[in-house]
Amino acid sequence: MREKGSCILKKIYLAGFDVFAPDAKQRGAKMKMLCAGQGFVGLYPFDNEADNAADIFAGNCGLIDQADIVIANLNPFRGAEPDSGTCFEVGYAVAKGKTVYGYLSDMRTMREKLGAQDENGFSVEDFGLPVNLMLAKGARIVTGDFAEALALCRAEQG
Repeated sequence: MREKGSCILKKIYLAGFDVFAPDAKQRGAKMKMLCAGQGFVGLYPFDNEADNAADIFAGNCGLIDQADIVIANLNPFRGAEPDSGTCFEVGYAVAKGKTVYGYLSDMRTMREKLGAQDENGFSVEDFGLPVNLMLAKGARIVTGDFAEALALCRAEQG
């Protein structure tokens, strides 16, 4: 947390596949501005000046270590599941005792989205959850986008 005057600002790590978008830097800047508007400090993966895999990994883990909260984009990426790097970041944050919020635009259950089995005959879990139970029980799942997740975070963490 960082002090601003007599107030301590909580830090939020902004996890998600947004870093792969063509406008990734602008997305990060917008999310950080939204955080500031709600009285938080946003930490975006591009805050690291890393250009190789080892430094990116260490830098992002370091940002999560500094954060009080993680807000993660858990929408499907390159398939039916959330981005694997984001899933790691959520697990890392949970293991570190951080509060985690995940947001989804489609809250249908996994079975509703995928059916009882995938194309290879593997069963799809049936717990009535919109994502894998490890994510759904590790994070507070919010319907909508980053702004909705941030609003709930503000209401609960404010």
